[in-house]
Amino acid sequence: MSALTRVIANNDLAEDLITSLKTEISAIREMKIAQRKRELEEENSRLRIEVEKAKAKLIQLECSSGRPQIPLPGENPPKPSAPQKTFPEAQKSPAKPPAEKKAKKDPKPAPQATPEAPIDVGRLDFRVGRIVDVARHPDADTLYVEKIDCGEPQVRTVVSGLVKFVPLEEMRDRLVVVLCNLKPAKMRGVTSEAMVMCASSPDKVEILSPPEGALPGDLVHCQGFERLPDAQLNPKKKIFETCAPDLKTNDALVACFRDTPLEVPGKGVVRAQTLKNVNVK
Repeated sequence: MSALTRVIANNDLAEDLITSLKTEISAIREMKIAQRKRELEEENSRLRIEVEKAKAKLIQLECSSGRPQIPLPGENPPKPSAPQKTFPEAQKSPAKPPAEKKAKKDPKPAPQATPEAPIDVGRLDFRVGRIVDVARHPDADTLYVEKIDCGEPQVRTVVSGLVKFVPLEEMRDRLVVVLCNLKPAKMRGVTSEAMVMCASSPDKVEILSPPEGALPGDLVHCQGFERLPDAQLNPKKKIFETCAPDLKTNDALVACFRDTPLEVPGKGVVRAQTLKNVNVK
């Protein structure tokens, strides 16, 4: 019986504690509400004063500029801050005679756009290069990755699909003709900065050979087509693609553009080994 009495007593005590907490929470809530209300009232009062100041300043500016003020019902009309000065008509400065219109200058002619060079082999930057290093592409079985000296401070990285046509040992230390102004492009993760030129048939591909005595950096020319290569070929203009059908080998194995040989001046022409009358690409 004593245990039941203790339970009842504890229950009464808990209820008293809960009631006390509710009373305290209610009192704190009312106190916070009253405090927030006072803060808002003070802020509203401050804003009202600032609005009245701004309104008075605006009325003063409008009165000083001569704008009439129409009072609202129950308001007194605002007084202008200073009397408006009037000047007699005689004191007005005489009107200036209308200035003579200046003769219109002839518009400057728009600068004429520089005409684009014709699309031919002269826009292609063919040079002699030497393959100083070559390896199989790490992620493509049909591709080589070459390092080619084109007579520049840095060798160029070139990716070529020649694995099926040229043994690795025949690639090293070989002189080639390189198209150097293609836009660099990634091929299976490796950026290729040029293209090795080859004579190509459906069954066979041969790397073009520069003339004997050619050196890395020698420029390849084509008589009758001024050599003015683009700094970098714009892929959208399809310049190489337009020239490609006219790049072929002839009956004498000489690489030509429209039947005119590609050559290194003073050293000789560019040749294939066995492929006649096939495309160069």
